[in-house]
Amino acid sequence: MSSIVKKLGLGRMVYWSYYAPKSLVQRWIQRDPFRRSIDAWGQHQMEAAAYQLQPLSVQQNPAEIHFLSGRMFWYQTCFCAYSMVQQAKMYLRPVIYDDGTLQAQHRAAIQRIFPDVRMIDYQEIEAHLDANLPRHKFPALRSNRLTYPHLRKLTDIHAGSQGWKLVLDSDMLFFHSPTLLMDWLRSPQSACHMVDIKTVYGYSSDLMTELAGVPIPERINVGVCGLQSEAMDWEELEFWCKTMIDREGKSYYQEQAITAMLMARQPRMAVPAEAYVVMPDRQEVLSPQAILHHYVDKSKPWYFRYAWKHIINHAELDSRFSDSPFVVEA
Repeated sequence: MSSIVKKLGLGRMVYWSYYAPKSLVQRWIQRDPFRRSIDAWGQHQMEAAAYQLQPLSVQQNPAEIHFLSGRMFWYQTCFCAYSMVQQAKMYLRPVIYDDGTLQAQHRAAIQRIFPDVRMIDYQEIEAHLDANLPRHKFPALRSNRLTYPHLRKLTDIHAGSQGWKLVLDSDMLFFHSPTLLMDWLRSPQSACHMVDIKTVYGYSSDLMTELAGVPIPERINVGVCGLQSEAMDWEELEFWCKTMIDREGKSYYQEQAITAMLMARQPRMAVPAEAYVVMPDRQEVLSPQAILHHYVDKSKPWYFRYAWKHIINHAELDSRFSDSPFVVEA
């Protein structure tokens, strides 16, 4: 039975059918089939193009950037890391934590582009969690991460680890030199994060303030998230996770809420919102002025139709990666 459940991806089915934001699902349904087909074509092209990215030259002792990734996102992870290296003009080693869905062809493609990539196997992650966050002691964290993959950006990357880590969401691209983040990687002094377009935590300010014991800062977005692993109190995070669910239910944004609570207690650096843009509009995507785009919500169509093509040199593009055969409208 367990093998059948695994093949069906039941956890992911529950997550996307229940925990994903209702408004996002509704907007997807409301988009007509023509627009959805254009977006799907762009997404298909982006994945195909990832196989054609030129291998990067490895440098000694590179800084590391961390990603949670899997079968659905591996090519986005590659484009994000690739674009950061392009703009930083300095090699960075990706560290990729498998969500349990990476397959051999994805691993081979990632390894070809980033020869010294560190890929942390799902089985290795599970064993590490058993040693550092045992189920009997951390039942809320261990069970919730199975149906709510975003929580793994905390548990799988930071539990039982040491040092500062810059964790990046895969659905982002760099277009200019990320000087601030490169300085942070060289000498991290405090937590860092993006600035959201609005405050989105999924839980009430009263509950978050009560649990954290301090006022919660607004508009924290964790597309870019720098935290110190050993500074986390996992018994407290277990209590937070359980209490939040018991009192206000499960939320798609719980990981962002917990991170905001952690950052509320410590010095933090917010990267400038005008340079590190959450949900860029179509014009900004067509002609990027910002350093970084985070393609959430309404910006997803522009991400798949246009954004990734900036990263590939036009000389490398061939007919396989040309515009959709459909007429692309605004």
